Amino acid sequence: MPQDLPAVVTGPLSAAQQTSLINLIRRAARTEILPRFRRLSGAQIATKSGPQDIVTEADTAAEAMIARGLARMFPGAVIIGEEAAVDNPGLRAKAAEAELAFIIDPVDGTWNFAHGLGVFGVILAATRYGRPVFGLIYDPLADDYVIADEGSPARHISATGRETRLSMSGGGPISRLSGYTHMSLMPKPAQKTLAPLLTEFARTGALRCSAHEYRMAALGHVDFILSGTLNPWDHAAGVLICQRAGGVAKMLDGADYTIAREEGYLLTAADEATWDAVAEVLEPLLG
Repeated sequence: MPQDLPAVVTGPLSAAQQTSLINLIRRAARTEILPRFRRLSGAQIATKSGPQDIVTEADTAAEAMIARGLARMFPGAVIIGEEAAVDNPGLRAKAAEAELAFIIDPVDGTWNFAHGLGVFGVILAATRYGRPVFGLIYDPLADDYVIADEGSPARHISATGRETRLSMSGGGPISRLSGYTHMSLMPKPAQKTLAPLLTEFARTGALRCSAHEYRMAALGHVDFILSGTLNPWDHAAGVLICQRAGGVAKMLDGADYTIAREEGYLLTAADEATWDAVAEVLEPLLG
C-alpha cells in the first residue's frame, strides 16, 4: 500500500489515491464481510439502541481494517466509523471541523446483512470541513461500485472495470415520481405528518440500506430520497455522488448539507425542478 500519500489533501483525491481506497475497501469486504454473510451465529450479532439497530462481527472487523488502512495512507486525517462513533460521539464534531476526514460505514444495511438479504454495501466518504469531497459506495456481492469526487462526474465501475457515467432520472410530475423515505426512523409525530403526504407520489418505500438507495438514485431508477436521520456515514458519500450525477441534495429548509447537521430533513432529488416540487409537498414536515 502506498506510504507517500499526503496527510492533508487540498484538491480532489488523485487517481492513485482513489485506487488505493478502492483496493482497501475491496480487501476488507473479501476478508471480513463476505466470509460472514449468511454464516453469522447469534453470538456474532448484538443490538445497539434497540432490536432494529444491530451490529455484527463483520461491521466491527471491517471498520477496524479500513480505519487502519486509512490511518496509514492519510496520517493527518480524522477517521470516523459508524461503530467508533457509538463509543466516542465526539468524533462526529471533530470530523465536521477537520480539513480532511474519512467517514466509514463498514456494512451499510446491517439488518439486511444479518438476516441474509443481499442488500448491503460499504460506504466511504471524504469531507473537507464537513463538506463531502469524495464518495465511494461498494457492493461486495456484485464487486462493483459508484464513485465521485468534487472535480469529476459520478461513475459506475463494473466488476470487469467497465466505466459508465451516471445520470439522475429526468424527474417529472409529482404523481409519477418514486422515491425512498425513511419514515420508520422518524419520531411518531413526524410519521403522522408525512404518511398522508406520500399519497401524492407514484411510489415510496425504503431498502433499509442507504448504500443501495443512493446507488439507485444515482443510476436514475428513483427520483428522490428523504431522510430525517442525518448520520454522516449514511449520507456523505451518496449526497456527493448524486450531486455529481446531476442531482440536487440539500436540507429541506434550503441549507447546504454538511456532516455537522444533526437535525432536520435531507432531500436528494433528480434536479432542481424536482427538488423544488418534492420539497413543496413535504413542506409540512418543517412545522
